[in-house]
Amino acid sequence: MIIFLLLFVGVPIFELYLLIQVGSRIGALPTIGLTILTAVIGGVLVRLQGLSVLGRVRASLDRGDVPALEMLDGALLLIAGFLLLLPGFVTDAIGFVLLVPLVRRVVIARYVQVIPRHPQRGADEGPRVIEGEFRRDD
Repeated sequence: MIIFLLLFVGVPIFELYLLIQVGSRIGALPTIGLTILTAVIGGVLVRLQGLSVLGRVRASLDRGDVPALEMLDGALLLIAGFLLLLPGFVTDAIGFVLLVPLVRRVVIARYVQVIPRHPQRGADEGPRVIEGEFRRDD
């Protein structure tokens, strides 16, 4: 509960503080321009990388694979895009860090463990066969 309080109250307050500090140093209009510029550049980069991820998803589906890791990559891109659209320097920095493909792979590898679908079987067991009969009613 305290983490959500810090996220939804603490981060915006800190962002406002930074925006005020930067605005007092370089002026209000350059600060507004800088936040708009980061949003535009971030949006373009998210779009380009999103199209790349979409191509990898399609290629994975064409091979008959489940594009789970590609979907997680796309989800992180969505989060990066959201953070880049929020006004503020900290959220922009986190968003730009998430645009680095290596960082996204590390985040995915850190929080997702690939678990085998079937428990390990001995080498002499062979394939699992279920025998039965069926009848087709047309």
